[in-house]
Amino acid sequence: MRAAAVMMTLLAGGVSIWNGESQFTASAAEWNVSSPDGKVAVTVDDKLNIKVARDGSTAFDGKTGLQLMSGKEIDKVKSPRRSSVDKYVETPFYRCKGVNERYNALSLKASDGWGIEFRVFDDGMAWRWSYSGHKPQEITENVEYTFPMDGKTTLPYVRTDNIKDFESQFFNSFENLYTEVPLSQTDSRRLAFLPLVVEPAENLKVLLTESDVADYPGMFLNRGDGLTLTGVFANRPKKMHPGGYLNAQMLVDEREGYAARIDGPRSLPWRVAVVSPDDAGLAQSQLGYLLGGESKISDTSWIKPGKVAWDWWNDWNLQGADFVTGVNNDTYKAYIDFASRNGIEYVILDDGWSSKESGDLFTVVKEIDLPELVAYGKERGVGLILWAGYLPFAKDMEEVCRRYSEMGIKGFKVDFLDRNDQLMTDFEERAAATAAKYHLVLDLHGTHMPGGMNRRWPNVLNIEGVHGLEQVKFNNNFDLVRYDATIPFVRQAAGPMDYTQGAMHNSIRGRQYVNISEPVSQGTRCHQLALYMVLDSPLNMLCDSPSNYDREPECTRFIAGVPTTWDETKVLQGDMGEYIVTARRKGDVWYVGGLSDWTPRDIEMSFDFLSEGTYEAEIFSDGVNAHRLATDYRRSSETINNKTNKNIHLAPGGGFAMKLVRK
Repeated sequence: MRAAAVMMTLLAGGVSIWNGESQFTASAAEWNVSSPDGKVAVTVDDKLNIKVARDGSTAFDGKTGLQLMSGKEIDKVKSPRRSSVDKYVETPFYRCKGVNERYNALSLKASDGWGIEFRVFDDGMAWRWSYSGHKPQEITENVEYTFPMDGKTTLPYVRTDNIKDFESQFFNSFENLYTEVPLSQTDSRRLAFLPLVVEPAENLKVLLTESDVADYPGMFLNRGDGLTLTGVFANRPKKMHPGGYLNAQMLVDEREGYAARIDGPRSLPWRVAVVSPDDAGLAQSQLGYLLGGESKISDTSWIKPGKVAWDWWNDWNLQGADFVTGVNNDTYKAYIDFASRNGIEYVILDDGWSSKESGDLFTVVKEIDLPELVAYGKERGVGLILWAGYLPFAKDMEEVCRRYSEMGIKGFKVDFLDRNDQLMTDFEERAAATAAKYHLVLDLHGTHMPGGMNRRWPNVLNIEGVHGLEQVKFNNNFDLVRYDATIPFVRQAAGPMDYTQGAMHNSIRGRQYVNISEPVSQGTRCHQLALYMVLDSPLNMLCDSPSNYDREPECTRFIAGVPTTWDETKVLQGDMGEYIVTARRKGDVWYVGGLSDWTPRDIEMSFDFLSEGTYEAEIFSDGVNAHRLATDYRRSSETINNKTNKNIHLAPGGGFAMKLVRK
């Protein structure tokens, strides 16, 4: 019941949260729906109290409802309708060729044209509101999750040096390390962005995320009283002004008193809970993708995933060049030559190719001749991608996409979005649609996790929303290798990420340092190689300098040969925050990557995932001295079949990578 519930509006309409009791109580009517395999059970009553259990153990009690600006609450339902789905979904540019979509559903009617649907899958559940009316609505959605015990919680807080209030946290890049504490010790002053994981019982993990977030604010979570996480949404912006980096961002001055405006029939995002008995189940879940909405691009033949030679991380450094390197044609021709030699599909021109003074994307710096570079790349089979700040891209989107597509540019990396309110997620949809119209791919940076966008818009090949390798350029005094062993189980459940791996300068624990021009990664060389298999990344960077890769031909050849989309993916073993081993197949070739936190460990590797026959294995493993020299590795070859078992030693911060070719 919610007799005591009140809607609180803070900071002059800046944020709306639902503040009230959260408990499952007896009701006049309740309905049950279970997963196809019977393991996940959901009970909903007519006052929208929700109980979720797996194998008889309570995962959480939920609560939802809608608050209209008129003051009316949508918090009662009736008229149940049941359905089931069992179908195969093709998944282009993804971690596998296709996914079986199986669920049982319960739909309920509310008032004023609103309804709600619950779907229960073998690995979790989700619900979403929908509106069938035509009268515009101004709403705030109410979401609560209450857990039965004070379990370990793994969550990424909004990163800020000065926590004033919720409003001060809405402007953020959705990048931070994970905090691991009991739920009761999470900071009630701080917002956490999605996904996050709570462990409410022994052998039970709950990953909370969302999907199909389009023209609607993304959700943050915040702990109030007790063991309840409450959804928090940035209200719709009312007044904004340009600011931030290069004046390329929009800063919010004033917000409306509601989260979203609904102009006609539509569905709201899915509130998704992956419910698994183990960590591997979180890493394997496909719910974020499946619930992302149907693809809006019918012909995807022009979309080309692949790897990218990246300039910014290595500071445009080349050794032995007979010209001054930097943002100029000679440097980019050298990058194109490197990409061409190694079969790398793209080169990116990151921040610096367009004039910072002009504030638009049509004024190119005098050192760059874009048509010449496009022609040079085309002759060598290498496409170009351009960096763009959010506001310059947004204000001239149609013309930017038209002009550069006609020139031969293949896509854009759009950066510094730094918000997830309704106006920003509306921009993301329009950007994806406009880019698709001109056959351009997108890589979104400084923004939230995909939330199913990569299914709706398969030309959005990658999205950041991750505390990736770029962070070590400016601060290397944090534990990145533990983060690397955590994100496959948490962030990656929401979709691909542009982590930007591939460093050739590597360091053992305690010897990492900051060098903006020649950055150094944490962990071993093989840890970096393993990231190409462990992480989903259809558009995948090679972050280091072509000169460094040329000095390391074995590693470069291996990285350049790793596909970026897959026919099959299996998480073979792992523990969140400690280690993971992932196998991926493209055709008849398997690639396997494993990485560890700073704990040295021996992994017993079974190859029973292989089909019959023998395979020639190329293996990169930590060298015998990798515990003291992170660049030390060993390359070996051996014959393997599906009955082979192999012990692999991982140094502190270590890893391994292998390619298995069927004979």
